[in-house]
Amino acid sequence: MTYLALAADYDGTIAEEGHVPEAVLAALERLRQSGRRAILVTGRKGQDLRRIFPGHRVFDRLVFENGGVVHDPGTGTERVLGAPPPETLLARLRREKVEPLSVGRVIVATEERHRDIVLGAVRDLGLTYQPICNKGALMLLPPGVDKATGLAEALSELRISLRQTVAVGDAENDAALLSSCGLGVAVDNAVPALKQVAGWITRGASGEGVVELIERLLAGEARPHEA
Repeated sequence: MTYLALAADYDGTIAEEGHVPEAVLAALERLRQSGRRAILVTGRKGQDLRRIFPGHRVFDRLVFENGGVVHDPGTGTERVLGAPPPETLLARLRREKVEPLSVGRVIVATEERHRDIVLGAVRDLGLTYQPICNKGALMLLPPGVDKATGLAEALSELRISLRQTVAVGDAENDAALLSSCGLGVAVDNAVPALKQVAGWITRGASGEGVVELIERLLAGEARPHEA
């Protein structure tokens, strides 16, 4: 199998404590120079990601809000892939003093310690929002929106299939992403649940593991090795 694209998570994958090492940026540049495409798939909101990651234009597409928004850094155009959070839900969570509370164009996010309150609000209001966990964070998204669906939309713009794509991540919310692609890779620091669904586990953690993966892709080594 020849893989034409790499889909990568941000926090804990290409980024360490919110910072992307120069070695990772250089590896991503080499990947693109080979004719392959790079897509960033993150739970972060677009304005937050662009503020802390000035090198985001190394990617051909940016998928924000855990699949809710697809951004083209070349043109600045965006597609929103879900409905905005209902004000009734936001008002209820604020009334219940759910803090921190982050609201995007599609996503609602807080900490997992508020899970019972958040799910109770969703149930009482008759909503069908799905909860997604991410290393202590709790995200609410409309049905049918996750990292895999957001990536599929980004790839359709690039005319590349999921089977021609390698995905790499580190957390629970990356499971759908890895499972949807031709090859799913977990970095060494990934949570155990993600390693169980990965076809390949890097020897290095975070950015070091991503560089390792890119070098193997460029060398045509797509077969997984033993964890």
